[in-house]
Amino acid sequence: MKLRRVVVTGLGALTPIGNTVPEYWNGLLNGVSGAAPITRFDASKFKTHFACEVKGYDPLNHFDRKEARKYDLFAQYAMVVAEEAVKDAGLDTFKLDPDRVGVIWGSGIGGLETFLKEISDFAKGDGTPRFSPFFIPKMIADIAAGHISIKYGFRGPNFTTTSACASAANALIDSLNYIRLGKADIFISGGSEAAVNEAGLGGFNALTALSVRNDDPKTASRPFDKDRDGFVLGEGAGALVFEELEHAKKRGAKIYAEVIGGGLSADAYHMTAPDPDGRGAKMVMKNTLEDANIKPEDVDHINTHGTSTPLGDIAEPKAIIALFGDYAMNISINSTKSMTGHLLGAAGAAEAIAAILAVKNDIVPPTINHFTDDPEIPVLDYTFHNARKRTVNVALSNTFGFGGHNACIAFRKFTQ
Repeated sequence: MKLRRVVVTGLGALTPIGNTVPEYWNGLLNGVSGAAPITRFDASKFKTHFACEVKGYDPLNHFDRKEARKYDLFAQYAMVVAEEAVKDAGLDTFKLDPDRVGVIWGSGIGGLETFLKEISDFAKGDGTPRFSPFFIPKMIADIAAGHISIKYGFRGPNFTTTSACASAANALIDSLNYIRLGKADIFISGGSEAAVNEAGLGGFNALTALSVRNDDPKTASRPFDKDRDGFVLGEGAGALVFEELEHAKKRGAKIYAEVIGGGLSADAYHMTAPDPDGRGAKMVMKNTLEDANIKPEDVDHINTHGTSTPLGDIAEPKAIIALFGDYAMNISINSTKSMTGHLLGAAGAAEAIAAILAVKNDIVPPTINHFTDDPEIPVLDYTFHNARKRTVNVALSNTFGFGGHNACIAFRKFTQ
């Protein structure tokens, strides 16, 4: 069967460097670091004292007090960015068939804040079970997709993908394929995460996954730098409106880019570490190129997973070299996690937005915080220090998750 074409018609973002898409994009282009000492709780007894928190967020600017109590922070974030994306796409003013609009959302953890509070309160009590009736509905990872559909009355396919840090990218790829196959005309898709709390920080510290550069948080996220010592915990959300091309054209929608393919693979190697030779990463990019029906030399930009971890930052460049060969030096590669930190299950959405805007505007955001070359990391064009103007016809966005889950999605400049 002939697959239908899919385009991006709306965007929404809530990140540590900007609470709307224009603010986020401006922060990326200006190389702003979102890392700072944690304000939400006392982190002084933890190994890491800082994170990339969303700043200036007040739930009462978006929900009334009674409504806000029903949502975990990750679900609040989801609804905020979904609203921005729906408005940006003009869906709020256009008569839609609600049976043809779906929601596929990603979250690696879900309502961790709710889980932490309810269990902590129980542990401090006398053993009498006193749990909130909202405990389970607030905690479960699928609830964000449910709330978005309830708010707008969208009755199309609705579910959540959970694949650690690849969760949001998996949601986007599923949305792409459902539209391609004619199962729906529009999807609100993306991901959200809110794990900057004692459990999130303590858990990742116990894994020795986080940077402990407490003396200089702003430069702690150092992708591809010799002195990188772990990722910086982040939070936030990103939402994208994927729409069938003819449907979008019929209603006169603005189009950011075309979604031309997605790929999935597994490392099948280790619970938390990547395959050291990047075999799964190479395969997921190869699968994406094949799905998009493009050649390696068609790719201009890759927004890498680039977490600032000792092993991951070696494996991914190895994979790029293995797949693209000598052409790899022509690709502008970056890691926006150098600015936002790691948004976990929301990373794939936030980084897809960055890749789309790079295609739309012919500008590649920088990788900041590079000080010392690492001889173990292959030489590539990492777009260090400053944003770069260049033609970006095709961009890839990579996300890799604990458990060896790999996802990659491809965007192309829209032409008729």
